[in-house]
Amino acid sequence: MSFLLLHGWQNRRPAGHWQHWLATELRSAGHEVIYPQLPDPDEPVLDDWLAALRTHVTAVPGGPRTVIAHSLSCLLWLHAAARGTVPAPVDRVLLVAPPSPEVAAGIPEIAGFVSGPVAPLLTTGTAGPAGSPVTRERFAAAARDTHLVAADDDRYCPGGAAAILGMPLGIPTTVLTGQGHLDMDAGYGPWPAILGWALTGSPLAPR
Repeated sequence: MSFLLLHGWQNRRPAGHWQHWLATELRSAGHEVIYPQLPDPDEPVLDDWLAALRTHVTAVPGGPRTVIAHSLSCLLWLHAAARGTVPAPVDRVLLVAPPSPEVAAGIPEIAGFVSGPVAPLLTTGTAGPAGSPVTRERFAAAARDTHLVAADDDRYCPGGAAAILGMPLGIPTTVLTGQGHLDMDAGYGPWPAILGWALTGSPLAPR
């Protein structure tokens, strides 16, 4: 299998992060893994991240292809799907702990990620007005299967990821109790459940 791991804001792929651990485990099991450093993680530019996403999705080898995005990269994937710029549909996508629009809009460095074609969805919790590019169909066209996992106490998503993204886009959502932003601050280094999901699709659970 082949995997593309996409990190979030201010992330430089530290060794203690679950994505770094997951990349190591998947490679050790003989799978192809692309875990790129996205441009300017402290002050990301949406168009630059979209360009990087297109490049890296294209580079993912054949066979079952999975994208696992954390935090800000969840919004990156949503933009790419809404704009129809995912070069070819992947088999699976896992969105982990997306930030809420209110929080992202209040952080100048990442406010650009909640503008443009996804704004109606992110600001109203609906699929937007008629003709909006943010539709279940366009989102589904980017991946054959998409799943969302988030915690019920994520400080970056106080409105709840299920209500903001899961229900409007028809994405099956796993809500974990008391697990924060599913990052290093919440203790997410090794995370066996996400490795199990990646390899076999087994249910997601806390670390």
